[in-house]
Amino acid sequence: MTETGAVTGLRRGSRVRLRPSRGSDLFDLALEGRIGEVDRVEEDLEGNPHVVVVLEGDPGRDFGASRGQVAHHFYFSPEEVEPLSGDRPAAPPARILVAGIGNVFLADDGFGCEVAQALGRRPLPEGVRVADFGIRGMDLAYRMLEGWDTVVFVDAAPRGAAPGTLFVIEPDLREIADAAPETHAMDPVRVLALARHLSEGPLPRVLVVGCEPEVRMTGEEPDVQVGLSEPVRRAVDEAVPLVEKLLADLLDRTGEEVRSQ
Repeated sequence: MTETGAVTGLRRGSRVRLRPSRGSDLFDLALEGRIGEVDRVEEDLEGNPHVVVVLEGDPGRDFGASRGQVAHHFYFSPEEVEPLSGDRPAAPPARILVAGIGNVFLADDGFGCEVAQALGRRPLPEGVRVADFGIRGMDLAYRMLEGWDTVVFVDAAPRGAAPGTLFVIEPDLREIADAAPETHAMDPVRVLALARHLSEGPLPRVLVVGCEPEVRMTGEEPDVQVGLSEPVRRAVDEAVPLVEKLLADLLDRTGEEVRSQ
């Protein structure tokens, strides 16, 4: 099964009363009227949704395997669970993609790749995905169309500051309307142009975490250069907590917007 989004208003944390159908097995029928909490909603290979429920009072629900208790999960169709009146389901987490981009064979251009790999070794909030796209511009353009709320580019970008300087900007997506899409380039502007060309709706919000490079290469040089310069290497260690703080701010802001609705 694959995890999916909300079904009939049910999300993780929703409280429900179990109403198994007459054709259910004896174990499910014995749970008639019990209160449960939705752990997740999944789809089977045929696309049929199943609500995964943990019973209230199950000691493993709160303590988990680390305390020697494992919660029992029960699977019901959406028609077999009754949402409790007045119980507001938990808001779904924001979906944020962090995309490391760059060429590791062009010195400091590999900054975004290094940051993505470092973030991938750390725990991430629910709803956040980190990927090192390297120079795969088309892959990133298509991934941007998968329903993300925000996409964060991490890239080396010269702006005339001291090498290793970090910055966060939000590009105006209207300015890329006239850019020519390019399927074999990792220029962020052309990636955005390609994503806009492919999309039938608006693009997600885009933020850029950039770093001023010390060594700038064009790809026309006779030799490759693997490895970051010293100031950009130090900037990787600074960029990781910067991105984590940015993610926390984005998630908090999304939660406040949902609570105000």
